[in-house]
Amino acid sequence: MAYGPPPSPGHGQPQQAPWQQPGNLWQQPQQPHQAPQQPQQPPGPAWQQPQQGGGTVQMPGNYGPVSDDEKTWSLMAYVGQFLIGAIAPAIVYVGKARSPFVRRHAVQGLNMGIAAIAVWFVAGLLSLAVEVLIWVPMLFTAAVMFFLVFAARAANRGEFRRVPPAVAWPLLKK
Repeated sequence: MAYGPPPSPGHGQPQQAPWQQPGNLWQQPQQPHQAPQQPQQPPGPAWQQPQQGGGTVQMPGNYGPVSDDEKTWSLMAYVGQFLIGAIAPAIVYVGKARSPFVRRHAVQGLNMGIAAIAVWFVAGLLSLAVEVLIWVPMLFTAAVMFFLVFAARAANRGEFRRVPPAVAWPLLKK
C-alpha cells in the first residue's frame, strides 16, 4: 500500500470511498443492478408466520383485524378480576363496548364475575346451616381462576375461547 494523497478519480468515474477502492479486502463485489430477491416461502396458510410487533391479527369470525389496544382491553377484563373482581370487566364493558371483540370478552368476564359473587353469597349463607358447603365457593373460585387465565391468554393472542356455562353463567349476551 502506497502512502500519499488518495488517487484522483479518472474522467467520467465517480469518486469512491477508501473502502470501495479496488484491491481493498473490505470491498463488496460489484453486481449489476438487480431487484432484491425475496426469500422463498412454501405456499399455503400453514407456513405463514404470525405478525410481530404493533400489527393487527385477524380474529376468527367476522370481527375484522384486532388491534393491540383491543387485545389489551380484553385482557384487562380478565386480569383485572384478580384485583377488583367483577368491577374490572364492567369498566371494560362500559368503556370499550364499541368493539365487538372487546365487548365479547368483557361480557364473558362480567358473567364469570357475577357468577362468582352469586356462588359466594348463596353458598356462604347455606354454609351457616351446613359447614361442608363452604368448600363449594372455594372450588368454584379455583375453577374461575383457571378459566380467567385460559380466556386471558386467548384474548392476548387476539382470539376468543368460550368458557363453559357452568363457570360463566350466560346472564349478559354478547
